[in-house]
Amino acid sequence: MKKSLLSLLLLCFAAASVGAQELPPRAEILEVTRRVNDYLMLKKYPDPTAVMPYYARKKVYESNIWTRAVYYEGLMALYAICPDNRYYDYAVRWADFHKWGMRRDDTTTRNADNYCCSQTYIDLYRLEPQPERLRKTLALCNMLVNTPQVEDWTWIDAIQMGMPVLVKLGTLQGDVRYYEKAYAMYAWSRNTLAGGLYNEQEGLWWRDKDFVPPYKEPNGEDCYWSRGNGWVVAALVRVLQELPADAAHRDLYIKDLRTMCKALKACQREDGFWNVSLHDGSHFGGKELSGTALFVYGMAWGINNGVLDRAEYLPVVVKAWNAMVREAVHPNGFLGYVQGTGKEPKDGQPVAYDAKPDFEDYGTGCFLLAGSEVYKL
Repeated sequence: MKKSLLSLLLLCFAAASVGAQELPPRAEILEVTRRVNDYLMLKKYPDPTAVMPYYARKKVYESNIWTRAVYYEGLMALYAICPDNRYYDYAVRWADFHKWGMRRDDTTTRNADNYCCSQTYIDLYRLEPQPERLRKTLALCNMLVNTPQVEDWTWIDAIQMGMPVLVKLGTLQGDVRYYEKAYAMYAWSRNTLAGGLYNEQEGLWWRDKDFVPPYKEPNGEDCYWSRGNGWVVAALVRVLQELPADAAHRDLYIKDLRTMCKALKACQREDGFWNVSLHDGSHFGGKELSGTALFVYGMAWGINNGVLDRAEYLPVVVKAWNAMVREAVHPNGFLGYVQGTGKEPKDGQPVAYDAKPDFEDYGTGCFLLAGSEVYKL
C-alpha cells in the first residue's frame, strides 16, 4: 500500500513538473528581444525615414503612421532596459525626418492613429528636452483639450494610440487638464458609444459599434477581437505608469486592467497563445502573436507594479512568453503568427509561422513591449 501511494505521489510530481514552466534567464530574454528588434531595425528598415510600400493597395505610407509608431513604443521600452545608443539614434533620425510632427504634418488631426507617434516624441524629449521636439505635440493636444468633442475614439485601438499621449503630456507639463480630457474620451468609448464598448460583465471590449450585440461569432458568442483588447490593455498600462498615485480615475483604470486580465486568463489557449477571437477558437482559430504579446505586456507590468497577484498571473505570462519565443520567433528575428491589419478575426489572414503580415512593424513593437516588461520579472 505504501509503495503504491509513493508511486502515485511520484507520478503526480512528475506531471506537475512537466506542466510547470519557468521564466528564462534575463540574458536569454534580452537576447531574443534584441534579435527581434535587430531584424526590423537593421535588416528590414535600416533607413528609418523610408516609406512603407503596401502592395495590396498599391500605395506607400509615411513612416510615422500608427504601425511604425507602435514599433517605436517598443523600441523606447527596449532602450529603457538596454540603453544602446543605436536605438536612440535610430528613433531620433526618424523623428527628425518627420519634423517631430504627425502624419501629413497635421496638428489639427483628431485621428488617434495619426498622433500615436507623439508617445515617442515625448519619451525622446524627456531624454533631451529640446523645445522643437514637443512643439507640434503640444499644439495638437492643446487643440484636443480646448475643444469640447470627446467622441473621437470610435474604435478601441484608438485608446492605445491616443490616450497615453495626453496622459504623458499631462505628467510632463504638470497639468491635470490633459488627464481629464483623456478620461472624458476614454469614458465616452467605454460607456456611451453604442451603449458602451466595454462589457463589464465579461471584462472585454467590442472592437467598435459594428460588433456589439446582436452581432455574434459563428459559435454564438460575442466577438472579442484579441489585438483590439490587447490595445486597451496596453493603453491602461501606459496610462497607469504615468499617473500619480493620487490621480483622479486611477482606481478605475486599475479596476479595468484587473478585470480584463482575469477574463483573458480564462481564455488563454493550452499552448500559451490567445486566439484572434477570444471566445470562439473555431473562427480563424490558432496561435496569434500581436494580441498575445500585448496581454503578456499588460500582465507582466501588473505583476511588476503590484497591480496583479504574482502567484496567479506569473504562470500565465511565462507560458505565453515561452510559447512566443519557441514557436513564433524565427532564427533571424522575424516574427511568425502576426495577424495583419484589420479589425476582426477574418482580417489579415492567414496567420501562420511563415506568413508575412501586410505590415511587420507593429507586431515587433508589441513583442518589444512584452520582452522589456518580462525582463523586469
